[in-house]
Amino acid sequence: MSIILAIESSCDDTSAAVMREGILISNCIANQSIHAAYGGVVPELASRAHQQNIIPVVDEALKQAKVSKNELTAIAVTQGPGLLGALLVGNSFAKSMASALEIPLIAVNHMEAHVLAHFIEEPYPKFPFLCLTVSGGHTQIVKVDDFNKMEVIGETRDDAVGEAFDKTAKMLGLPYPGGPLIDRYAKLGNPEAYSFPIADIPALDYSFSGIKTAVLYFLQREEKKNPNFVEDHLNDICASVQKNLIDSLLQKLVKASKQYKVREIAIAGGVSANSGLRGELERVKTKYKWNVHVPAFEYCTDNAAMIAKAAYYLNQAGVYASVYTSPDPSKRF
Repeated sequence: MSIILAIESSCDDTSAAVMREGILISNCIANQSIHAAYGGVVPELASRAHQQNIIPVVDEALKQAKVSKNELTAIAVTQGPGLLGALLVGNSFAKSMASALEIPLIAVNHMEAHVLAHFIEEPYPKFPFLCLTVSGGHTQIVKVDDFNKMEVIGETRDDAVGEAFDKTAKMLGLPYPGGPLIDRYAKLGNPEAYSFPIADIPALDYSFSGIKTAVLYFLQREEKKNPNFVEDHLNDICASVQKNLIDSLLQKLVKASKQYKVREIAIAGGVSANSGLRGELERVKTKYKWNVHVPAFEYCTDNAAMIAKAAYYLNQAGVYASVYTSPDPSKRF
């Protein structure tokens, strides 16, 4: 019987989860509120907070699972991508624990884990499927042929869509993290109120740097006419920006579905919690005859449950890491 302890520390959430034979039995997360004062994640502060949180979080995950450390058969940890200092905390702890317990260490790709979060709870997508992975650091279209066989077929050439949400929110004077706030205000606004350009990038790639510049110039121009423009039109601005970003995401997803003749569609990552994106997927799935899979909210943002699930399949395949290797913040598929 496999009992895996998984650790996630790639950014600003310290998380630990326990999985028994592929079934999640605990998932604990410690958030870091300190970054709100700086308008974004401060890497050094994040790594220090991970040092403070990791032992209590792991201890709580084991307690909730009613599992002792001596019952564990493997330790899993996020290898990358992520913030180097944050990854070092999780990796150092996981390696030390695996070495002390004399059990295997499993290194997990953070983005692959987001994709495999769809297998934590039923219904599961069928292979092959396309997964739109959208977060603050990544925007990718991934073709998934099996649990351990994935290919990035499209990705952003500059900024991630989550960064576009957060930077736009900052320009609007909204606190960090601003993406969820844009989603909230967008529900009250007119998405057709303002028009912003969608970058015309070849193949299945994305670009989101242009919309940030377009929004900046738009706000500067309008605020010259009316200093209270943002306050007076916040809902409409948020709705219009969100529509632009979602339209851009789905245009390439539709193109990928047609090109690869795949109608099993999934979304993953922090931005997959966006209600506008979820709603638009529901709207278009009938048109394109898609079978759409959306993870539960708690498995969209960074969490150790998805690391545990990815590790479960690596464990089945006998893929282990060395306790002497270093975390790789640029680790890709």
